[in-house]
Amino acid sequence: MSNNSELLYGDSVVKAKRKKKIKGKQLPSKTVIFLRGMIFPVLLIAVWEAAGIYGFVSETLLPRPSEIFMAFIDLWTTGNLLYHFQVSFLRAIGGFIIGGSLGLLAGLAVGFSSKIEHTLDPTMQMLRTIPTLAVIPLFILWFGFGEVSKVLLIAKGAFFPLYVNAFLGIRSVDGKMYEVAKVLQYSKWKQITNLIIPSALPNILLGLRLALGAAWLALVAAELMGSSEGIGYLITDARQFSQTTVVFVGIIIFAVFGKASDSFIRIFERRLLKWQDSFKG
Repeated sequence: MSNNSELLYGDSVVKAKRKKKIKGKQLPSKTVIFLRGMIFPVLLIAVWEAAGIYGFVSETLLPRPSEIFMAFIDLWTTGNLLYHFQVSFLRAIGGFIIGGSLGLLAGLAVGFSSKIEHTLDPTMQMLRTIPTLAVIPLFILWFGFGEVSKVLLIAKGAFFPLYVNAFLGIRSVDGKMYEVAKVLQYSKWKQITNLIIPSALPNILLGLRLALGAAWLALVAAELMGSSEGIGYLITDARQFSQTTVVFVGIIIFAVFGKASDSFIRIFERRLLKWQDSFKG
């Protein structure tokens, strides 16, 4: 009994010291973090602009950031950019909601039931390895060049990240916690809500971030396969007329909005996973 009490006391001392150390460490403010993240982009833009001014790179192949910005202003003032962005945004959100919801439900079903896993998972793993570009001809053949084929292609991209991470999140729950739940006589529903879902939440949120990224990648492929509107169409149309600045505007919009959506999910991660005692660096 004395040995157990010494172990418990020693463990509590270690945890108290760890908390004290974390509290004593001054964490950087949001402004400092933002400025640190801007160092590399600003430096890259400065070098890029200088290389264009002094003629180290061709302005036709790699236009200066200032020229790209002027092209952005022109597209914005005419209203073309906002219109094409709205079309792309609605496609991405629609495909993400469909594919992400189905992927989450399928991942939860496979995670909770070994019978469903044996029936469904082998097929899902085979389909997961098929590249998105490989199925574009089939989607065009089945659904045509309309919105249905584009939204379903985006849904395919968003499906598998959430499916895999939801499945892994449920199966990575510590088995000892189940034993504790049985001792406390938790009902099945209480086990799911109080034990399984909170433990699987980090993996599910990671799958959500990956699904958003996959949805944006699939959006580009969907809009390049034959579209008359959207940012992907804007890039394709500009490429045909050698308008490199407009091509860069489209690429930067995809990059910026992809980062914004990822940061949005990370805000939820920080709020929902406050209980995690992970390494902060």
